[in-house]
Amino acid sequence: MKFITTILAMAITSIASAQVISPNGKVEWREKGKGFAVVYHDGNNECEVLDITNVGMLMKDGGGKELTLKAKMPVEAIKDSYTMVGGKRHECSNEANEVTYLYIDNIGRQQQLIVRAYNDGVAFRYALDGLQHTRPTEELTAYRIAEGTKRWMQKWTEPYEAFFPLSTTGENENKRWGYPALIQSADNVFALITEAGIERFNSASSLYNDRNKEEYRVVLDENQQNTTGQWLSPWRVVIVGELKDVVASTLVTDVSDPCRIEDTSWIKPGSVSWIYWAYNHGSNDYQIVRKYVDMAVEMHWPYVLIDAEWDEMKNGGNIEDAIRYAHDKGVKPILWYNSSTAWIKAWGAPGPHERLNAPENREREFVWLEKMGVAGVKIDFFAGDKQPTIQLYEEILSDANDNGLMVIFHGCTIPRGWERMYPNYVGSEAVLASENLYFTQRSCDMEALNTCLHPFIRNAIGCMEFGGCFLSRRLHREPNKGNYRKTTDVFELATTVLFQNPIQNFALVPNNISDAPAVCIDYMKQVPTTWDETVFIDGYPGKYVVMARRNGDKWYLAAVNATGEPLKLNLDLPMFKGREVQLYSGGNNPSVAPVKVKAKGLYKVTIPSQDGMVMVTK
Repeated sequence: MKFITTILAMAITSIASAQVISPNGKVEWREKGKGFAVVYHDGNNECEVLDITNVGMLMKDGGGKELTLKAKMPVEAIKDSYTMVGGKRHECSNEANEVTYLYIDNIGRQQQLIVRAYNDGVAFRYALDGLQHTRPTEELTAYRIAEGTKRWMQKWTEPYEAFFPLSTTGENENKRWGYPALIQSADNVFALITEAGIERFNSASSLYNDRNKEEYRVVLDENQQNTTGQWLSPWRVVIVGELKDVVASTLVTDVSDPCRIEDTSWIKPGSVSWIYWAYNHGSNDYQIVRKYVDMAVEMHWPYVLIDAEWDEMKNGGNIEDAIRYAHDKGVKPILWYNSSTAWIKAWGAPGPHERLNAPENREREFVWLEKMGVAGVKIDFFAGDKQPTIQLYEEILSDANDNGLMVIFHGCTIPRGWERMYPNYVGSEAVLASENLYFTQRSCDMEALNTCLHPFIRNAIGCMEFGGCFLSRRLHREPNKGNYRKTTDVFELATTVLFQNPIQNFALVPNNISDAPAVCIDYMKQVPTTWDETVFIDGYPGKYVVMARRNGDKWYLAAVNATGEPLKLNLDLPMFKGREVQLYSGGNNPSVAPVKVKAKGLYKVTIPSQDGMVMVTK
């Protein structure tokens, strides 16, 4: 990143030049009073999507006030391409037009505001220099979301595990909101607000509307920033457009740094046999671990996740016995760890503890894991969004790469671009995930609704380690106990396509192999976990969603309905034109049958409430 160290004698000559427009002409960053507006153009129509009412950073030494615009650099074209191991697509390309605003503050220090207009949104960040004896303490960025505007926003929680209720007001008892936040600015125009490109010297941020109900301030979780003299903020990201633009956007990784791993060939995403949801303490029982290894073999899945308390394993074997058993069966183990930064042993949190939080402990543990042939780690219970925690995330990813380990974060922050920077990062929870269906009936009652939210909101910004696809009618390891699942079997199959995560911890239990419909088990043996392309077909947040993803030359289409009544759809499916596909339908009496899509790609279907369908090309 270049820093401008001299003031250029440039002037903004007119309002007409005070803008930057995306390469396709649809997204505009426009100066508006003392702030800016994000504008979306659709033909001759334009929609002011979001107001950014304030910008800037305050410093510990009193600088950062009374910003005066001194120069605006010429617009530069940004053109980039990169590949992803996981994500919405394998081959990514992005184009943007960038402009840099140069401000001078009350003590004569410069601040840069770097703005990019992409075809699917805008991103902006701050660059500061001359900070050898001071540091940023407060960000001034603020978004205006007018009362009455439809929005889906989550109350901020430390592990980002809350619902995204539809609202038209900014009411929230603590006035603090988490990312991502989806707003509907017009009938067909949406904006998804988040941040990206976070580095180990940053803390993350959240949104507060504590001073004005309509003004959402970007507030750093902690003000411990680096003091090397130069500082960059994370990118503030607003994905803009129709729902198809939001769902398919790669803007979060587009603005993030390039891959920092030289060799990614060893990173192998796939499906996982997962013990925890049905056996909360199952990973301390060697015989239960063996059952899940055997299930992975039966399902043709490459991995088994040995969850919490494996350091206390009993009933015929220890963790090294379990690892050897898995390898003998051709299954690679992934091991769970407590980060030991939040839920500590003194609070009754499960172990193993204090093995990854200090560099010397982490090095010793990762060397042992590599020696034992462990494929990856799932690390739980992180301490919020503060700068030391962000630094720990990145150090874990870097160190894990040195030892050939994939990493899943759980009880953690949202994705902010690490998928591109560290492809061995293969999942973050940061969602009210599937184990909650086991814990509460309310989560089961809301499963269809939430499934029709995540593709537009949480999963739209990055990988989501949800742990879905239940084929047990009751949410318990025993068939006649536990909460009642309200969705159908075919609905559950559809979530394997709707939810994107390179490592998918699927919620099957060993007895499903014999008691679940064979058509579902056969499907689960072959569904992929990585995608070359993602296309939004139809839907609306909280009501229904139809999405297609491609793996190689094979297309998967998934649809689910949460409207409460049968849903009649006339779908335009260009990827299926004139092709014969396998249609999975039938609710709780699932079947698979060949159907022919018309030459024009049009397909009519009626989907019952809390049901779904899946189409797969041959």
